[in-house]
Amino acid sequence: MNLTRRVLLTGTAALAAPAIVRAQGTRPIRIGEINSYTAIPSFTLPYRNGWKLAVEQVNAAGGVLGRPLEVISRDDAGKPQDAVRLAGELLDEQKVDLLAGGFLSNVGLAVSDFALQRKKLFVASEPLADALVWEKGNRYCYRLRPSTYMQAAMLVEEAAKLPAKKWVSVAPNYEYGQSAVKWFKQLLSAKRPDVRFVAEQWPALGKIDAGATVAALARAEPEAILNITFGPDLTNFVRQGNTRGLFEKRAVVSMLTGEPEYLEPLGDETPEGWIVTGYPWAQVDTPANQEFVSAYQEKFKTHPMMGSVVGFAMIRAIAAGVAKSGNTDTEHMADGFAGAVFDTPFGRAAFRAIDHQSTLGTFIGKTVLKDGRGVMADWHYDDGGKFLPPDAEVRKMRPAAG
Repeated sequence: MNLTRRVLLTGTAALAAPAIVRAQGTRPIRIGEINSYTAIPSFTLPYRNGWKLAVEQVNAAGGVLGRPLEVISRDDAGKPQDAVRLAGELLDEQKVDLLAGGFLSNVGLAVSDFALQRKKLFVASEPLADALVWEKGNRYCYRLRPSTYMQAAMLVEEAAKLPAKKWVSVAPNYEYGQSAVKWFKQLLSAKRPDVRFVAEQWPALGKIDAGATVAALARAEPEAILNITFGPDLTNFVRQGNTRGLFEKRAVVSMLTGEPEYLEPLGDETPEGWIVTGYPWAQVDTPANQEFVSAYQEKFKTHPMMGSVVGFAMIRAIAAGVAKSGNTDTEHMADGFAGAVFDTPFGRAAFRAIDHQSTLGTFIGKTVLKDGRGVMADWHYDDGGKFLPPDAEVRKMRPAAG
């Protein structure tokens, strides 16, 4: 009998899979989770609530492959070097089966590179940089949230309808902000060749000089503004913009601003009519969202934020990926997560095989004031899978793509 190397390897793999399952038995599936809890608490604390709720639900339903989920969590304080150090500790001392989490794009990229070096799976929950799945994408990294490209493409659909031709931009000066501005400009210019960007501001994350930034943008006399700031930077920018009249008779397109953790702090200072991405949690009447909101409120005595959705969906995605892989062997998961389908409060999503990007989408709408607080109005949900470039373009950006 003439056995080829391919047949021998295939047979070995088939025999190894049951052996792996037997060895793993019923011990918990350990997820090493890292996030910027002290640096970005407005997002990450609701996010932690979300993953805790999901873990509780998954385990109550029997776990995954007959094994409970266990999350061992660490705080990276928003520092890439701390995240990498903690990832090593989780792998070497806590013996986790995979890594997950991340908020800032630079932190997510650092952990992804570390996961590649160690050949361990990393499921990035929040980092939005496109490089995570494209230019610096690798076999061991999957990403949950819609990327800067995807959210920019969603916003461009609405921005292209505006009469404005003269634009300015403001964004934090790191990977996320740079990527978001790049894609918005490129995608809007493709739809509207008459548009031009006449000024840009790049404040350091968390250190915006809002008065000077607003003054610089006003001097350019724009017809429309692209805003990528979030958190306290957004609040300061809005306050100074309102005071100095920057937003009067000007269109504003703003990424993330409709997310409750960023919209609610604006209170009665919320500018009206901004085109935003976000989460109108109280208005979405789908069964999936209503069930999630009800369970979240019952457990935590408060309403969910976007971070809550991300944490919840991350656990659901991991559970689906592990179930599809059949075990927690890293190489099996690196392949098995591709195509894994999972349910979220926003509906069903899946990890694409070509770039490991999830098809989770988000909501697009406009800001309005209601009872002294900002909410989203005229919103709709955009499926993330419809706002990604063709496979041929992905292959150019990610040489390792299939």
